[in-house]
Amino acid sequence: MTTPQSASRPASPPRVGLFVTCLVDAMRPSVGFAALKLLRDAGCRVEVPDAQTCCGQPAFNSGDTADAAVLARRFIESFEPYDYVVGPSGSCVGMTRAHYEEVLSNDPAWSERARRLGERTYELMSFLVDVMHYTPTDVKLDSSFTYHDSCSGLRELGVHDQPRALLDKVTGLTLKPLEGNDVCCGFGGTFCVKYPSISNAVVTEKAEAIERSGAQLLLGGDLGCLMNMSGKLKRQGSKVRSLHAAEVLAGMGNGPAIGEED
Repeated sequence: MTTPQSASRPASPPRVGLFVTCLVDAMRPSVGFAALKLLRDAGCRVEVPDAQTCCGQPAFNSGDTADAAVLARRFIESFEPYDYVVGPSGSCVGMTRAHYEEVLSNDPAWSERARRLGERTYELMSFLVDVMHYTPTDVKLDSSFTYHDSCSGLRELGVHDQPRALLDKVTGLTLKPLEGNDVCCGFGGTFCVKYPSISNAVVTEKAEAIERSGAQLLLGGDLGCLMNMSGKLKRQGSKVRSLHAAEVLAGMGNGPAIGEED
């Protein structure tokens, strides 16, 4: 597992490019607004580049390296001006940090640009803790939660302790351990489309583990995973509500949960 290195807090407010991600933009904009609030609360100057599009992960996972390279170049051009790039998704950030060099390997100049940008690209929870040394204050939520560690965030970026450290500062919020917290939920981006029966079997086991935790909330750091688990829980008649961890930390924990937007 890759473990992020703790950095000294920047001496002046860093200029951060917020990488919203496709799913957040299209399905759950509140996660983007929560990320924006948290970054500002942490002392960052935040901008959301209009030119940003998909990071190219679906194409890359499907073997379409050519189109993934086009999207990678667009991403690099959009975010190079910033001190840091931060996104509320381990899988999308993992794509930029762990795979862009491979995608652009036949072009040394672009591959080097990808490497340099990857070094200052972070998943939101990791950035808040490891770079900004941020601690939330005056956030309250009387509830219990269990936490799912998404595959890319955990294995490619070393995101595990950071969200728990932040959520531990939320008054009234209690952690209930999740059996198999580090086991895939079955989403896997295009995996759930290519292998729906396997995906359904995996998420069914995950939903059963979530119920056994006794938690009122399911939290995580990847919207795709959360939508997958939330959908299964809802279809099984569960009362467990699903939220992105950023929403809770931004004081939005009492708002509509994933799947309750309408």
